[in-house]
Amino acid sequence: MSTLNHRFSGKVGALVLIGGLMAAAQAAAEDPIAAGKKIAFDRKKGNCLACHHIEGGAVPGNIGPPLVAMKHRFPDKAKLRAQIWDASKNNPRTIMPPFGKHRILTEKEIDLVTEFIYSL
Repeated sequence: MSTLNHRFSGKVGALVLIGGLMAAAQAAAEDPIAAGKKIAFDRKKGNCLACHHIEGGAVPGNIGPPLVAMKHRFPDKAKLRAQIWDASKNNPRTIMPPFGKHRILTEKEIDLVTEFIYSL
């Protein structure tokens, strides 16, 4: 009987370990800031680095303003999201692509990029 308990205990321990690893991986995958950064830095998606300097980004552009102190610049996160969705509403002469209006990014992707940019 003690051998059976030992085997059962070992299997339960392994299942707990696997479950913990899966939960940690899922939590990392669901981190909205990391997901938003990935989209923002992706040259085929957000491509924010083409125009903006962002800390940690390689080969940033200088056409747009550097993305720093964003909580100070946009205390209302909804206004930042609106700017990403369609910057031409606030500035009709902007060269920033309207990521939402032209469906360059999905609504979810815009939410994620907003989370990342707001964290800067």
